[in-house]
Amino acid sequence: MDHTIEVSPQETSIDEPTETVPWRSRTVQIVLISTALAPLGVPLISPALPVFRNVFEITDAQASLLVSTYFLVGIVLSPFIGILADRIGRKRVLVAGLLAFGILGGAMAIAPTFEILLVLRIAQGTAAAAIFITTVTIVGDVFDGVQRNAVLGANIAVLSATAALFPVLGGALAGIAWNAPFLMYLVAIPVAVFAQVALDEPHHASNGQGITYLADAARSIVTPSLLALFAVAFITEFLLFGVIFTAIPFVLAATLTPILIGVVILVSEAASMVVAASSGRLARYFSNEWLIVIGFACYAVGFAGTWASSGLIDTMAAVVVIGVGVGLLMPVVDAAVSDRVSTEYMAGAMSLRNSTTFLGRTTGPIVFAGLAISFGFGYESLLLASSLIAFLATGVAMVAGPVRLARVKAYYSSV
Repeated sequence: MDHTIEVSPQETSIDEPTETVPWRSRTVQIVLISTALAPLGVPLISPALPVFRNVFEITDAQASLLVSTYFLVGIVLSPFIGILADRIGRKRVLVAGLLAFGILGGAMAIAPTFEILLVLRIAQGTAAAAIFITTVTIVGDVFDGVQRNAVLGANIAVLSATAALFPVLGGALAGIAWNAPFLMYLVAIPVAVFAQVALDEPHHASNGQGITYLADAARSIVTPSLLALFAVAFITEFLLFGVIFTAIPFVLAATLTPILIGVVILVSEAASMVVAASSGRLARYFSNEWLIVIGFACYAVGFAGTWASSGLIDTMAAVVVIGVGVGLLMPVVDAAVSDRVSTEYMAGAMSLRNSTTFLGRTTGPIVFAGLAISFGFGYESLLLASSLIAFLATGVAMVAGPVRLARVKAYYSSV
């Protein structure tokens, strides 16, 4: 089986330490620009949901479908997109995803009814899933070792930065016209042209067709170690969206203005961005297993801090620790998955990671809001419960990762 990767001369000519990001690489540039478009999906339009509600004369629940359906489609279709990327190539799927993302998003600006707007939104969610899957798959194909961690860290840093900035942009555009935010999606079209011209397709062989290929892919992907990593991805996003984007805003609403609440979230995103950008350097000193342990420990301390905080400064300090945990966990999961899968089934593995990520993002807010409101637990109690869950995850990750590896090394050194 041939797993060789074609790399452009421009990339091979770059002589940089392995833990640094090769910024001049066309592959890196395309991946990061494509990733920067991803927060256009939800953060851009979230501030405009009340505007859409008024324009189309719908309820709050109906307007929120523009967010929930975007993620739900990705949960279901991501595995099929991954299989397609493994079969026809990453470049084709990425370019098609970018074109569809831009065209469908731009078409929303002229949608005559909410029903048509929602249909376009659902289709756009599929295109977004294609972008998410292929970008991290391409990084896994082209880069190895700590440099893979570095590029994936830069990818998460870009995602965090744009996710922090786009809500402000979306709110400003919605103040001009209800459909102005959708025009931003058209930026994806020239990015697709750039990818078509400049991106080299990583080559990989496959041994099967149809059912045989699906069976081989399942055997390659569904292993205990990969399932554990998917669980890490789910818990990371479930707690992040449940705590940072749901519980904390409601807790702070009693004492802070919406602008200050936004600043608190921005501080967390900034911490995540800084740490994720340092992922390559951290990977030189810590294994992926240890970084997962430290990331969950940061979650535990940060969640406990938000529960115990009594003012704005305390809360900001706590969310900074949470942001550090996010910056550690998210790049490491993708790097660890890439280490365990051959290029033949890389997109399939990343598609399952994408499904679990989207599932965590979708269920986190629903579960936290449901437990707080419908069952009367209260958001403060959920913050403490989240800390306990994160402490448990830290212990499990320790036993399943560093402790297990230490035992294996001790066994082989004694035989």
